[in-house]
Amino acid sequence: MTAAAVDADRVFTALADPRRRELLELLGRTPGCSASSLAASLPVSRQAVAQHLAVLEDSSLVSRRRAGREVLFSVRPEGLAATADWLTGRAAVWRERLEGLRKQAENG
Repeated sequence: MTAAAVDADRVFTALADPRRRELLELLGRTPGCSASSLAASLPVSRQAVAQHLAVLEDSSLVSRRRAGREVLFSVRPEGLAATADWLTGRAAVWRERLEGLRKQAENG
């Protein structure tokens, strides 16, 4: 398995959870939020938000930075872009294969 596929696996695993997708949406609208401020917007605990953020960070979808005593999180669009590139490559391969099958079917 290629590194790109492994990274895509992590991203798909992270995005499989609706709460993590919701966190990404929140961070996309208001970058630089703490886990506490994110938890205030959601019906889950700060600890649950922190766990979800750790998964998102592990999959390169968010980054963290320290600002005094707080840890602030922001979306890393390059994580999604790399997965989108991988998907685009897979789609091109399948289009080629399907086109080959179509030509074989037409020729008989």
